[in-house]
Amino acid sequence: MGRLLDSCDTTVSASYRLFGLVDTTMGAETFDDDADKSKWLLPGPGLVYLQVPSEVGTTVIRLESWTMAPTLPPGQWAGREEVEVDLPEGDLGLQTVDGGLREIPLVLPSPGTYRMRWQWVFNPDAGPFASPLQGCSDVLATPVGHEAALGGEDQFCLVQIWRTAPA
Repeated sequence: MGRLLDSCDTTVSASYRLFGLVDTTMGAETFDDDADKSKWLLPGPGLVYLQVPSEVGTTVIRLESWTMAPTLPPGQWAGREEVEVDLPEGDLGLQTVDGGLREIPLVLPSPGTYRMRWQWVFNPDAGPFASPLQGCSDVLATPVGHEAALGGEDQFCLVQIWRTAPA
């Protein structure tokens, strides 16, 4: 089991149903053109974006840096995906289309290749939420049990990050 190195909490308002984590030195602003839009996570060089329902106004995000893969957090979640991303400098920022890049204080051990596990839940009092995924029009599940983490916002997202290979 991994050891938690650092964590931070922040909020973001998605624009164009997207927000992402980017390596701040990459200058990259978009995911790969061939990214599979039927998946929640859209990776690109030095970044990964999460697609969110259009009904989501504000998302509370908890970011965690780990020494190795952590155990799965408890509780029911609306969704979970993992992706591997190269972070050549290891300095992360939060990116939105309208809001630009905002640095975040999460400390990663060093540049390199990282695995990111994204898990999210929607506020059951703010729904219903429609899937933003290409080719899917489902109404999304809103499991209970994360009310404290949601803090009244539309979505809570937990992002756990651990290095898989040094730069």
